Amino acid sequence: MRALRGLRVYLLLAGAAFRAEFQYRGNLFINIIGGLFYQGVGLAFIWAVLDRFGQVGGWGLPEIAFLYGLRLTAHGLWLLPGHQLVHVDEVVIEGEYDRYLVRPVSPLVQLLTRRVRLSSLGDLAGGVVLLSIASASAPVDWTPGAVGFLLLAVLGGALVEGALQLAASALVFRMKKVSPIKFAIDMIFSDFGNYPLKIFGSAAGFGLTFVFPLAFVAYLPATVLLDREDELAVPAWLGWGAPAVGVLLMYAAYRFWERQTRHYESSGH
Repeated sequence: MRALRGLRVYLLLAGAAFRAEFQYRGNLFINIIGGLFYQGVGLAFIWAVLDRFGQVGGWGLPEIAFLYGLRLTAHGLWLLPGHQLVHVDEVVIEGEYDRYLVRPVSPLVQLLTRRVRLSSLGDLAGGVVLLSIASASAPVDWTPGAVGFLLLAVLGGALVEGALQLAASALVFRMKKVSPIKFAIDMIFSDFGNYPLKIFGSAAGFGLTFVFPLAFVAYLPATVLLDREDELAVPAWLGWGAPAVGVLLMYAAYRFWERQTRHYESSGH
């Protein structure tokens, strides 16, 4: 019951933030186009590389596009509700978090719904379009089970990235400034998440699977859907279990956030 009430409150507050943001439609349109253009530049770079070399780590353009679309869709799916974690530093330092503590709503829910960054729709829309196009040309046997797994993989990937950002944000209650950590996390996803991890070597592949769980966002699910499990350095069941890893990491990140809030000290503003 408590979880359902929290979800209902979140949806109400997020809806209000959405309506407030949607009043500036021209700005919204420009931001969405900007997001699509930014992601398009990244895809164009990969296309140029593949046009010159043919393959990357044995993956052709349809497979790379499928991997890219899966990663980008998961990124957009977490960013739309979770973007306000970017501003956690200023919320804590400027004393805005004090107001959250005296309201009968979860402080985390209040943080996430202080605004809605609808420009994140550019990332999500770009990912969905690319994933849809790539899915038609990628060598995947689209059975109902495969389609269901793809949907779960997108959700699981969003939870993995969101969990890492939430855990990093929780450190603000001790460190006050965590934006460099969150920026570094985002850069790792952007720089390494769009390529098959086998091209980075076994040491990096291990680190990006078990130390920094980037592989669970797109690479492992894409590998099993593309029937390329033979190239994995880990058991194939880890790929099939990627969505569950997202759920576990998000639960752990939320518990970590709750524990770190005990160390909050008001700025006095």
